[in-house]
Amino acid sequence: MRYIQGEERSQTVLFPESLDDYISDNNAVRFIEAFVDELDMVSLSFTHSETKDTGRKPYDPKDLLKLYLYGYMNKIRSSRLLEKLTHQNIEVIWLLKKLKPDFKTIADFRRDNSKAIKSVFREFILLCRQLGVLSGTLVAIDGSKFRAQNSKANNFTKKQIESMLSKAEHEINQYLSQLDNNDKVAPQASSMSKAELDEKIKLLQASMATYQKYLAEMEASGEKQISTIDSDSKLMLSHGNKEVSYNAQIAVDSDSKMIIANNVSNDCNDLNQLHRMGLTAKDVLGVDRLEVVADTGYYNPISIKICDDNNVD
Repeated sequence: MRYIQGEERSQTVLFPESLDDYISDNNAVRFIEAFVDELDMVSLSFTHSETKDTGRKPYDPKDLLKLYLYGYMNKIRSSRLLEKLTHQNIEVIWLLKKLKPDFKTIADFRRDNSKAIKSVFREFILLCRQLGVLSGTLVAIDGSKFRAQNSKANNFTKKQIESMLSKAEHEINQYLSQLDNNDKVAPQASSMSKAELDEKIKLLQASMATYQKYLAEMEASGEKQISTIDSDSKLMLSHGNKEVSYNAQIAVDSDSKMIIANNVSNDCNDLNQLHRMGLTAKDVLGVDRLEVVADTGYYNPISIKICDDNNVD
């Protein structure tokens, strides 16, 4: 049989003399290395960007940021998978100089430095602007609905809660009526016992207390709906279907097609997003005037006026 054959595993192989020889000159990890090494981690407020002379040594935040960016570029979000790469992936081994942080260290770094990582995004956009990659004159804005972990069953509107309270109250009254009847006449064989009825009533009263708590929270916040798992997610219409979601907003440069600004909100529509994203994109690009395009879902005279007052056309 004629097949492409691999090499014998027992054959002696002369590996490259250094780890650096495994990474080509145009490999993206070399850009990550150069970009992160130029960042001022202190001014960006990364944790452990300044160390003490005593205590256990932490990982350099630059090394952990390099790993995070590598995962971002390769669509790897799991801290456990990133830890695995530090043992198996030659690019990551090169990037981290054989360091092997555990998954908890990686996860804690991402959690503790969320604001600082956003600042890195801004620094990257400024670098692209300096290199002439971005036009900085025209951006397109659009939104996308991202489903939350919260299911529809754990999302309630004021009207739904009031209906459930009314239903629970009605059922309690029915059970109380059965208890009264059981006291007056001998219960039938098919009837529930007093203990069973008491248990049903207690469960309904507990449900009513929970619903009343939801109503109080909605009245205090001024919101028209509440999600019990992802508390800041909302029921939104997306492609004709209603799902509990977040509204992710994105501004994209017209020439490079690169994302230059982003934000996540729980607004159910895009009516109040035009000026927010337009002014953010203008600020990130550092330009005096910016032209913006968006679909009619963003049409809001107040938002347009704010854009006009701030040189966003």
